[in-house]
Amino acid sequence: MLIPVDSSTDYQLTVEHLKEYKDIKAVQISSPNNPTGNIYKKENLKQLAKYCEENNIYLISDEIYHGLVYDESEHTALEFSDRAIVINGFSKYFCMPGFRLGWVILPKELVRKAEIVLQNLFIAPPTISQFSALGAFDKEHLDYITSEYKKRRDFLYNNLKEIFDIDIFPEGAFYIWADISKYSNNSYEFAKKLLEEIHVATTPGIDFGSNNTNKHIRFAYTKNIEHMKIGIERLKNFLK
Repeated sequence: MLIPVDSSTDYQLTVEHLKEYKDIKAVQISSPNNPTGNIYKKENLKQLAKYCEENNIYLISDEIYHGLVYDESEHTALEFSDRAIVINGFSKYFCMPGFRLGWVILPKELVRKAEIVLQNLFIAPPTISQFSALGAFDKEHLDYITSEYKKRRDFLYNNLKEIFDIDIFPEGAFYIWADISKYSNNSYEFAKKLLEEIHVATTPGIDFGSNNTNKHIRFAYTKNIEHMKIGIERLKNFLK
């Protein structure tokens, strides 16, 4: 079940959202988030954790983009609840996409249950992934990557806001969620047109559910600024 959120709560799930639903067993959030790049604020995350504890709901926090945060510190759900389930890995902040190496932090009562499930899926992470991860703990390089992403975020956001309506400022990850409704109400066809006619790749909003997603596309700033300058020029000329 998907719960619709929007800019009125900075695209964050809140306790008020949860109160509208009965018999919830678990809730999953992502912070920083894909596709909006928003971060769950401390007080909201604290309230969610408290509500979930009081109502015997497992709070699952996907924190795969932790570290890729540019203006303020992110918070983990574990700050506020020992019952929170936290998912993380090496693919984003540690620049190891494709190695499929990560971890999950569980409350004690779920550890054995998780082991029973996981032992039927794999024995251990590949040796090459584990040795590669050792080389990923390079703080100087990781700090450089984060600062580079911040420059890219600022460049792309400042240019895209001249073309599209953007109702959420991306604070983390490497995405921008842009409203295309002044040009189209079909995000798939719009993204396809951009790709085929001006060779600019975006992700159609419908890949992220059905809550106004036909009016949005997602941009990623995973390419360098010189590369993005070409895309911006093509977009501006195309949308005149």
